[in-house]
Amino acid sequence: MGLFDKIKAGLQKTQAKLVHEIKRIITGSPKLDAASLEALEHALLAADLGLAMTHQIIAAVRVAYETQGSAKLDVFGIARAEIERSLPENTTGLRRQPSGLTVISVVGVNGTGKTTTCAKLANLLKLRGDTVVVAACDTFRAAAVEQIKLWGQRLQFEVIAGAYHADPAAVAHDAVTAATARNSAYLLLDTAGRLHTKHNLMTELQKIHRVIRKQCPGAPHEVLLVLDGSTGMNAMNQAREFHKAAPLTGLIVTKLDGTSKGGMVVAIQKELGLPVKFIGLGEQPDDLQPFSPRQFAAALFADKE
Repeated sequence: MGLFDKIKAGLQKTQAKLVHEIKRIITGSPKLDAASLEALEHALLAADLGLAMTHQIIAAVRVAYETQGSAKLDVFGIARAEIERSLPENTTGLRRQPSGLTVISVVGVNGTGKTTTCAKLANLLKLRGDTVVVAACDTFRAAAVEQIKLWGQRLQFEVIAGAYHADPAAVAHDAVTAATARNSAYLLLDTAGRLHTKHNLMTELQKIHRVIRKQCPGAPHEVLLVLDGSTGMNAMNQAREFHKAAPLTGLIVTKLDGTSKGGMVVAIQKELGLPVKFIGLGEQPDDLQPFSPRQFAAALFADKE
């Protein structure tokens, strides 16, 4: 299955509901009146595309209707074009230090699929030909350490772990030492899940980053926040609070295959100005894929149910 087909399959729930609603609105009225535009706005907001993106699409649809009429009106094409125009393709990908170790801190609240995402990201880097080590910094949840170790055995990447309840910063310190000694290209820090409202846990995250920065200048070179796509726009508050505590360089949105609110990927990138670097579209190791606004928009507004 190609990348576009994988994205389209992963977004099936969001796409099917959105397309059904848009077709119902367009075919239900011979002209695009105020009521139709309001219904269209509600459909876009229901997919969690966000106010800014929704209003942008509605404005473009209105202009197209006024200049071309209803016969040539292509709402799907307009929506795709507006998303592509607003969200330029992310050509930077993951940062990579010109020499030495590149450290990526993977953060997020409990239940977003952070540890699994860490493993999938390690697998993706391996498939690209990079060497990678993962640090099991979630020492407060015994299952998390075992989980990442099992992923390491399955996908064949090295895991550095400490004792249960060990200081996460100490584990991170040891992992930097180990990854540097092995000439690894990347070190991924699987940090503990923490509520964005808990100050003490955010302080702990800052401590981890301070410790590794003393060993490895500029580290962490990426701080990626993992968000659960099924939470919709509630994820926006998580992103804002994490960004205050540990400035983020990008987002990973998971579980998009199980939600009808996949539009939140577009809303978050547009409204927060933080690039969505990867999206999770399923349970398999290769279901973590680089985010492409062009392909995402095409899959989201594919004119077929």
